[in-house]
Amino acid sequence: MKKPYIALITLLLFSLYTASTLLLAEQSLLEFGYGLMSSPDTAQVVIDLYLLACLACIWMYKDSRSKGRSLASLLPYFLITALFVSIGPLLYIVINGFARKPVND
Repeated sequence: MKKPYIALITLLLFSLYTASTLLLAEQSLLEFGYGLMSSPDTAQVVIDLYLLACLACIWMYKDSRSKGRSLASLLPYFLITALFVSIGPLLYIVINGFARKPVND
């Protein structure tokens, strides 16, 4: 399995950026989300992101099942994805890598 260095770097940088943004924000995460959903143009972007998050969760589920892992092992990733969208799948890639199909001899 190749080491997912690009995913790790992206995860670290984006997580630091997200943390700093949350610390400096003058409103809660819920207030921010409500503000985004109150306008059709920004709501479209939020809906688009969460559609992609759902697709990422489906991918994580299928990848995890192909590795013989349980659904319970994915719950932390699903929760992080629900809150921070891309951080959940990035963390999954960093910790679990990518599924590889066995090479037939």
